[in-house]
Amino acid sequence: MGIATKVLGLIASLSFLILTHELGHFTFAKIFKTRVDQFYMFFNPGFAILRMKKFDGKLHFSFFSGKAPKEWAEHPEHTEWGLGWLPLGGYCAINGMVDETTKATDLDEEIHPWEFRAKPAWQRFFIIIGGVLVNFISAIIIYIAICFTWGREYIPMENVRYGMEFSKEMQDAGFQNGDKILLVDTVKPQTINDFMNNLLLEDVKTVTVDRGGEKVVLNISKNLPRKLVGASSKDNTFCNYRIPFVIDSVLADSPAQKAGLQRGDSLVGVGDSAVFGFFDYKRIFTQNKNKELAISFYRGDSLYTTKVALDSLGNIGVGYKQPYQYFGTVQEDYGFFQSIPKGVKMGVQTLGDYIKQFKIVFTKEGATQLGSFLTIGSIFPDVWDWARFWNMTALLGIILAFMNIIPIPGLDGGYILFILVEMVTGRKPSDKFLGIANTIGFAFLILLMAYALGLDFWRFFIK
Repeated sequence: MGIATKVLGLIASLSFLILTHELGHFTFAKIFKTRVDQFYMFFNPGFAILRMKKFDGKLHFSFFSGKAPKEWAEHPEHTEWGLGWLPLGGYCAINGMVDETTKATDLDEEIHPWEFRAKPAWQRFFIIIGGVLVNFISAIIIYIAICFTWGREYIPMENVRYGMEFSKEMQDAGFQNGDKILLVDTVKPQTINDFMNNLLLEDVKTVTVDRGGEKVVLNISKNLPRKLVGASSKDNTFCNYRIPFVIDSVLADSPAQKAGLQRGDSLVGVGDSAVFGFFDYKRIFTQNKNKELAISFYRGDSLYTTKVALDSLGNIGVGYKQPYQYFGTVQEDYGFFQSIPKGVKMGVQTLGDYIKQFKIVFTKEGATQLGSFLTIGSIFPDVWDWARFWNMTALLGIILAFMNIIPIPGLDGGYILFILVEMVTGRKPSDKFLGIANTIGFAFLILLMAYALGLDFWRFFIK
């Protein structure tokens, strides 16, 4: 059910984003009286699940067909709406536009007034940028709705009484498990996400921590963000809450149940070594898959020891108490009019953070962190949660808008670049040139997607 929920969340989120993106193109095309030949949710190679077209005053349907009925071709002024079977995207085929649906050789020699290529540059600019614009506006509207519906709940850094746990790279930089974060340069981070974002995206010089009641100032190397990005696929995160391992639930017929562990047991050691933090246990268990370990734990005031046979993933089959159960949370609620500026701020800040992250992509370490649909899907929760779903959808909307504006042929940004050059020089690129540029751009994008998919297969199925 967990994997099914992730897949459902991913498809639902991307479907919403694709629909709104293509509707942006469609809306501006209609504003400027440009014909849209087809509007499809999902791709339809070979056949379409549904085709629909309105003419002669009524709707006409075709199901599971390879091509539209011949009589539909007599009404080219009306859009064919459809649902494909391959849920990896969608498209809006604008008449007279060289793109993934139309080659330059498919166009008539005569340019008709309803075609995209017949429109002035400024109208073509808005038709193309409409998808990006609607994605960004949709993300802001979602953030506004999130603020109004759920508000904001977070764990304040000052509540984290056990301090933090750090990856090897962070410990090499001077951090120690149990450190409490006080300042990043001169700024007090409100949440753990504030701390991690600042450390990765800003030019941080120092971090001040509370170490056993003493303030310690750590000097941060400029290379630390790159090291953290390069190692993130191994440890998932470079910083987390330091919490004890207290069992909250035990799965039936699990290694933990067979070993006699119960809800409320607090793990305190492995073998002859005392171990406190939950993520220390997670690391030890991962390193000892399919092995039997001696576990020490407290049940009430009594100390016990048992042996647990870990499964092939290094799990023992228990749920554990979450950080908020130890530290509590702060809930911020917003009225309707308060939600608007807060949602706008969240959208703009998310876009700004993503732009800052993009500089890391062009490093050796950043290139290894690219991901495909598998990576995106893994971020969705195992159990359906509307707040997290819409948060993820808004984030992906921001990412989709930014990625599409990059000036690569085949993306919206490539078309925009050519239109801007035309506006400046007064010379319009030929349809043949656009076709060649798009072919090269699509080839590059396919190679990039294949590379990202290969990395994901390595992470999820081989490593």
